[in-house]
Amino acid sequence: MPENQEKKNEVIKEFGQIELKNNRENNKVSLLSIIGEIEGHDCLPATTKTTKYEHILPKLAEIEDNQDSEGVLLLLNTVGGDVESGLAIAEMVASISKPTVSLVLGGSHSIGVPLAVSTDYSFIVPSGTMVIHPVRMNGMVIGAQPTYDYFKQMQDRILHFIAKHSNAQEERLEKLMMNTGMLTKDLGTILVGEQAVKEGLIDEVGGIHQAFLKLHSMIDAQKVKKK
Repeated sequence: MPENQEKKNEVIKEFGQIELKNNRENNKVSLLSIIGEIEGHDCLPATTKTTKYEHILPKLAEIEDNQDSEGVLLLLNTVGGDVESGLAIAEMVASISKPTVSLVLGGSHSIGVPLAVSTDYSFIVPSGTMVIHPVRMNGMVIGAQPTYDYFKQMQDRILHFIAKHSNAQEERLEKLMMNTGMLTKDLGTILVGEQAVKEGLIDEVGGIHQAFLKLHSMIDAQKVKKK
């Protein structure tokens, strides 16, 4: 037993993942956390707190194919990160056939926005924040038309995904993304708690208790449907 607990603690420490089974509803829930910066094809410094997409994607595949997994709770506190990798995770979460719920804690910024809305239902704590801004690239960017076309295409993909998986309108999202009056020397909009709900991005303001209640009710409803 101590050895199993040690392995469980190691998985939580390394990957931010845990299987929750001993609950009063007797449902088997997979908990995943997206924290820090989403690391993609390039390795970030060891001092940077990251979520590696090569850890998350196999876990999501396992959850989908594992008959013991009945639902997913996604905890988010991320500054964003690699756009392609973040969008890949969001697409995979959105395609899972089992009930999924997300909870935005400290924040879910940039590519964290598609991740937050990728689940069947979403929550944000009252002090949680979401930052919507245009696609950026660090380092030198060639100032040619194909470069701008690529950025526009990427932004359109992100906006379309968010609009498809939330109650927000694509035109409104683009206005929030290109807002010049909020972020100093930058474009974008910061939404706090209830504001994210009013804009249609998030379904409800709530915390871990509400997130679990919702997920268990969705799992129970799916069980009834299968019967």
